Amino acid sequence: MNKSFTHYLFVSALTLTALNACDDSDEGSGTNKKIDFTDKSVNPSLVYAMPGFESKLKISTLISSDDVLPESPGFIFGAQPDGAGLMKNPDGKGYIMINNHEIHWAVSRIYLDETFKPVKGEYIMDADGGGFRLCSATLATPDEHGFGPLFLTAGESSEESLVHAIDPLAAADKKTSRTKPALGRANMENAVPLPKAAYPGKTLVFMGEDQSFTSAHQSAGQLIMYMSNTVGDLDNGDLYVLKRTDNNTTETDMVKGQQYDVQFVKVNATKATKDMSGKDINTANIALNAIRFSRVEDVDYRKGSAANNRQVYFTATGQSPDRVNPQPGFTMWGRVYRLTMDAADPLKGKLELAIDGDADAGNGLINPDNLCVTENVVYTQEDGDSFYTNAQHDSYIWQYRISTGENKAWLNMNHRRDDAAFNAKYNTAGVNVQTTKGYWEFGAMYDISDIIGVPETFIVNIHPHSWLDNKFKNPDVDGANKLTNNTEGGQIVIVRGVDK
Repeated sequence: MNKSFTHYLFVSALTLTALNACDDSDEGSGTNKKIDFTDKSVNPSLVYAMPGFESKLKISTLISSDDVLPESPGFIFGAQPDGAGLMKNPDGKGYIMINNHEIHWAVSRIYLDETFKPVKGEYIMDADGGGFRLCSATLATPDEHGFGPLFLTAGESSEESLVHAIDPLAAADKKTSRTKPALGRANMENAVPLPKAAYPGKTLVFMGEDQSFTSAHQSAGQLIMYMSNTVGDLDNGDLYVLKRTDNNTTETDMVKGQQYDVQFVKVNATKATKDMSGKDINTANIALNAIRFSRVEDVDYRKGSAANNRQVYFTATGQSPDRVNPQPGFTMWGRVYRLTMDAADPLKGKLELAIDGDADAGNGLINPDNLCVTENVVYTQEDGDSFYTNAQHDSYIWQYRISTGENKAWLNMNHRRDDAAFNAKYNTAGVNVQTTKGYWEFGAMYDISDIIGVPETFIVNIHPHSWLDNKFKNPDVDGANKLTNNTEGGQIVIVRGVDK
């Protein structure tokens, strides 16, 4: 998830390389000359620009799991950095970055100095407080949303998972749950509030539900919306789910080039959402004929005007029971949808298919996860760790032009399969990375231009699943609830020259 504003920035949901070594020169008028874009990590960048973008994009490392921060030498930057947010430090001396670490069910806070160098790190929520896998996230702010700052991060482990609302400046009370039951219980990937300009006086929050279709979860994925008539109220509103007005629930009955009338219908008709279990909500949504998407993993909205803000994009990651064949009625390779909401009534809208991975199976879009939507472009980050048998490329970030519908591969994972030393360190476990496409995964991508004062500058998070080292095990040392023995490393890079 990714949205920019003057003092804060939030992500969706949701994820560059030494091949494009960049200098520390400034660019553009009004550039913050204190920012230093030389590589900050001891590890090389794990991604590179695709053909056609090499000359414009400048990629440098920010932090990786091997790095030692001077003010907290015992801190380990954990695996699977996903949803994230950046803000200026209120002390006026730098910046604060918040990151989910999905596999650890934890949230870290990193302090950066005025040059944008990471100097200190800590975990502000451990697995005991997290309670669920934490994927995409959104940093809500007063300037953009009318409330906050609050880091909204959704749980993805079961249909009983909840949304956390974390003060990014609060003390590191690691084991405290800060959940918001009124936003519902579901296998959620993000909680994304619309900007305050979209529907003045209201708070609207979108959640993507990420169940695969099974006999126990017939609803599969859903697009869920919380709405309150009070700005900043996350406790007393109502929950809604998206359906077609003709009651057709089948995802693959929707085709590119067509628009479909949709509406949000209230889930909690007889009791407050906070009193409903995830199973109750799921059962209600089935009865309401909610559209059954193939795993809704991330949501973002178009930047710019209020009309733009009412244009919402979301992914359906796709599913395959055997990694070869689709689940009937659902996308296998993945889709990106566009919802255009009615200006007068947020419960009405038009839904259309923007990008269809099934149209060029294995070559086009594969398992879209995180989204980064700017004023003119949609960047779609692939979650390739489903590693379908017929996948023909590693995980990409795609650049989709809203005005033309043109979709191009923009960034790629850099496995360096012919480099023996690199492979010995970064391709050490899991499936055979030498022969399997799409084993690594992108997390969040988000715009930091306005926050640091450098145009066209974005952050990208990376999950290199085969980079394993025992020293990365359980980086949140205070968490009593050690859920896994995961030893993965993770990385964050900075990308400049990003079209918006």
